[in-house]
Amino acid sequence: MGIELLSRSEIQKMRVAGRVAAETLAKVKAVLVPGTSTAAIDAFVREETARRGGRPSQLGYQGFPASVCTSVNEVVCHGVPRADVILRAGDIVNVDVTTEIGGYHGDTSATFFVGAPGPLASKIVRVARACRDAGIAVVREGARLGDIGAAITELAHREGCSVVRDFGGHGIGRKMHMSPHVSHVGIRGTGPRLRAGMALTIEPMVNLGGADVFSLGDGWTVVTRDGSLSAQFEHTIVVTHDGCEVVTRLDDEVCIGDLGIST
Repeated sequence: MGIELLSRSEIQKMRVAGRVAAETLAKVKAVLVPGTSTAAIDAFVREETARRGGRPSQLGYQGFPASVCTSVNEVVCHGVPRADVILRAGDIVNVDVTTEIGGYHGDTSATFFVGAPGPLASKIVRVARACRDAGIAVVREGARLGDIGAAITELAHREGCSVVRDFGGHGIGRKMHMSPHVSHVGIRGTGPRLRAGMALTIEPMVNLGGADVFSLGDGWTVVTRDGSLSAQFEHTIVVTHDGCEVVTRLDDEVCIGDLGIST
């Protein structure tokens, strides 16, 4: 399937969906305290999304049972919210919010601290955010998809971390997942050229240990094989002639947690 290019009116619809998803994610930090269950996060996201006139894109997607993914500590992605998964002081948790509104989807995630983080948690969250931003920084018309993965892996490896190969970003627009697949591991100068109007997610999953992962018995939850911490940050972007527009970035750069980690 070809890669769709969005019209001006479609890009405006992406801005709306992206902003609603970003505003919902920004509100989540209020409930991320020790003693909160990941099921409570799911309920909160459902309410916030509905209050803004949107629909959680993840709910029911290929049978996914919740409105949001909640990935704690060694969980890499697709963590299923559960009443018996309780956040503890020192945990990190990635919350992945995708919102459909007006027929278009906005997808964003961030890794939050629960209470004060330890040094390893601080490092992996810092590196994951920086990797996302490094991938975004190389996007512009005429660049290649491989440039994104190369920028991400180069930074992660300099920091002594690894990048998950099994999952990546994706095209987005009228559907939550569209072409192309956006690998976060790449070689500069390879892959399809980016064109203005493409909408993509950049969402590297970065591990403190090795890059190998495996899925748990629920068929969704993915964890690091060595049990090391994993963190992820995600934005939805639209490629422009001289860079990109980040449609899930809020104007006031809302901070993640209370420790100055901004999106």
